[in-house]
Amino acid sequence: MHQNVFDYIHVEDRSEFQQQLHWAMKPELQCPNPDIHSPTVTGEDFSVSLFSPEKGDDIPVEFQCFLQRCFISRLRCLLDSTSGFLTMQFQGRLKFLQGQRRKTTSGATLPPQLALFCVAAPVVKPIIAEVKSRATMIKSKQKNVTQSVAEPSCERRHLNTGRMTDGGEPTIAMEETDREAVATAAQRVAGMLQRSDQLDKVEQYRRREARKKASVEARLKAAIQSQLDGVRTGLCQLHTALLDVKSIQGSLADVSKDWRQSINTIENLKDVKEAVVQHSQLASAVENLKNIFSVPEIVRETQELIEQAELLQAHRKLMDLECSRDDLMYEQYRLDSRNTHDMNLIRNYFGEVQGLSEELAKQLWMVLQRAIVTVRRDPTMLVSVVRIIEREEKIDRRMLDRRRQTGFIPPGRPKAWKEHMFQVLEGTVCTRIEGTQSETRESDKMWLVRLLEITRKYVLDDLTVVKNLMVQCFPPHYGIFRIFFDLYHRALSARIQELAAEDLEANEIVSLLTWVLNTYTSIEMMGHPELAAECDINELEPLLPQDMVDELLHKYIQTISSNITGWLRKALETDKKDWKRDTEPDADQDGYYQTSLPAIVFQMFEQNLQVAAQINETFKEQVLHLCLKQMTSFLQRYREETVVYKDEHLKYRQLPQCYVQYMIAIINNCQTFKESVNSLKKKYSLTTEPTQNDAAIDRTLSEVAKDGCQFLLDEVFLDLEHHLSELLTRKWLGGCHAVDTICVTVEDYFNDFARIKKPYNTEMTSEAHRRVVVEYIKAVMQKRITFKNADERKAGADRMIKEAEQFKTLFGKLSAGEDTDRLCDSITAIAEVFKLTDPSLLYLEVSTLVSKYPDIREEHVLALLAVRGDANRDMRQTIIETLNQSKVSVAAITQPIFRDITVPTIASMAVPKLLK
Repeated sequence: MHQNVFDYIHVEDRSEFQQQLHWAMKPELQCPNPDIHSPTVTGEDFSVSLFSPEKGDDIPVEFQCFLQRCFISRLRCLLDSTSGFLTMQFQGRLKFLQGQRRKTTSGATLPPQLALFCVAAPVVKPIIAEVKSRATMIKSKQKNVTQSVAEPSCERRHLNTGRMTDGGEPTIAMEETDREAVATAAQRVAGMLQRSDQLDKVEQYRRREARKKASVEARLKAAIQSQLDGVRTGLCQLHTALLDVKSIQGSLADVSKDWRQSINTIENLKDVKEAVVQHSQLASAVENLKNIFSVPEIVRETQELIEQAELLQAHRKLMDLECSRDDLMYEQYRLDSRNTHDMNLIRNYFGEVQGLSEELAKQLWMVLQRAIVTVRRDPTMLVSVVRIIEREEKIDRRMLDRRRQTGFIPPGRPKAWKEHMFQVLEGTVCTRIEGTQSETRESDKMWLVRLLEITRKYVLDDLTVVKNLMVQCFPPHYGIFRIFFDLYHRALSARIQELAAEDLEANEIVSLLTWVLNTYTSIEMMGHPELAAECDINELEPLLPQDMVDELLHKYIQTISSNITGWLRKALETDKKDWKRDTEPDADQDGYYQTSLPAIVFQMFEQNLQVAAQINETFKEQVLHLCLKQMTSFLQRYREETVVYKDEHLKYRQLPQCYVQYMIAIINNCQTFKESVNSLKKKYSLTTEPTQNDAAIDRTLSEVAKDGCQFLLDEVFLDLEHHLSELLTRKWLGGCHAVDTICVTVEDYFNDFARIKKPYNTEMTSEAHRRVVVEYIKAVMQKRITFKNADERKAGADRMIKEAEQFKTLFGKLSAGEDTDRLCDSITAIAEVFKLTDPSLLYLEVSTLVSKYPDIREEHVLALLAVRGDANRDMRQTIIETLNQSKVSVAAITQPIFRDITVPTIASMAVPKLLK
């Protein structure tokens, strides 16, 4: 088993089990003899004193009964936890357990413990047959044993009864106790002899009870002996106390007798007391007689010493004068405190002393006001001032103690020069801080920066002087460096709050907050290594309250918000002026056109963010958010101005001369803006998650770029409008060069469009390709020509296939090899419809066209058939009905062609006629 055996013992039997483990069956027993082992030793120590561990089992016979054990206890059954407890009999003896080597906390070796060595066996109930056969035997033996056990109790009862008075209450109580004892003994014996096999152990029970009796008697004897020793000691102490009380009573009687006799003596000595007081006054007057007569001379000498800056000597003479005056006034106060005439006479005679004290104080304050300078030039002067103040502090304390005892205090006390010294130092520090400002905003725009830098230098220099020089001039308990440190901090806080309350500009707010939040606690100022060893800057209160800091930040945000709006408006106006110039815009290192607007805008943002970063990270995030918000509004105005620029150009297309180039620059600026925004966020933002401003900026820039590309394509197709109108006409069929001109014009324009940055360049090429094809197909749908015969249809179809190849070659070149076949193939597919010679197969060719381009509509098919010229009314009706039955979904078309192509009204009106 690896568990404590007490965990298996029944809760009600654990205390008895613990008693069995002690030699006297009383674990809390203390040693009755205080001289053994220690003044108060435990029962375990007492057992060691009675039983020697060195003797082993060689224990005297009279003590062996204390170590024998035989008892019953209930233990939990380990084999079946549901069977309850099993009654076990433990029989053995207590022995010393050697080899434990226990030690106290001090390292001393403890004696061995007594341990129980026993045999435990379960108590088995007898079978029913044995119980019946031995019932009579058990009863008879039980009766004999009960009588034999009860005899000693009866004897004691008769013995005690004989000692009591007749009919007394103690006798009745003893009889009752005897009866209870007999009943308890009988009950216990009955419990022992419940089974027939227990009769064999009657003698063993008798010996065990005898041992218990001897143990109890030994314990009673020890307890009674201890009580008797305590009573004996108490009686001795009471006897001694009685003798002391009698002695004190006699002494009190003698004192009372002497006191009654001395009452008359006190009355007779009243005159002597008055004489003693007069003698004390006269003695004081005699002692100060020399000073009294020489007061005018001493006053004059003191005045000269003060003028010569001999402050210690002057203070010595002043102390003598004040001492003489104070002693005379004190004696007069003792004689008659209500005699104001004599008191005023003394005060007037020493009237100049108060003036000397004030004059000396002025000199002290002057020295302290120049303490920073004085400690460098003549530190002994500052030491003299401190010594004088310390002397006055001692005199103040002595005079205050006298006032508490007698109620008298000399005039001008307490002087409290030490307290006034700190007030002078505080005023000196405040004056020094306020005196650093020598310029104003009107004389110098950088006045606040210069002021803060001068203040930083002065404070650091002054505190360094205090630490290295002034600390040696003051007593250590003054803590003068800490005092100066706090004085400068409070003075700076007051001065900074005054500056913050003024109407500061934006750059001044940043300078002030940067100095307060960063510079002040850095190693350049209060965190300097020489100062950090003496004071912890983290314990300082902030120079500015948080509400004032928040107010300044809010004011700065409002100011720069207004400034940024103005700066962006000016930048846009400047850029608009450049759009009307006759010279091309500048190009970057890759040859892409651009204007200076993005650089100006983001240089402005960069400067504001750098300034904000000097304050703290949170404020930097706020400024970045403000810049991006302003950027969103600015781009909306930028888009509006781009539209206005296009509209003005369309009024007179010759001006401005570089319209295309500057529109290209506007498109390129959008890409530059995107890159700059990402760079700005990456550099100054702590988070990379996109915000609402980011989405709005990206969306607006995409719209501006898309509008710009559309405006340029509009410019191209305005030049192509005449040539597009010649397509699919008789002139075109006769052999005009409209498509050649279109290709040359597009290629020429796209030579300039090559200066557009990607991806806008690629998107613009794709859009131009789509629009050319759409315009070509529109010319077909407008039915400008109707083929008269198969030769014309073949000639027209061949020309369309050739021109489709021209478009494919052109845009393949412009798109740098990207797939351009699908758009141009639509022209080829229409040509195949025209080229077909057998009208009966026309349905199949149209079906092929519709399957390739599902967005084609009925009016488109009718227009094609009308241009072909050989499809009668029934054929057209049949083709349309068949196509409607096999309609293909157009939802999945990635690049629709026919969706935006409308058929002229005449053709749409003809559809109902054909369907009738």
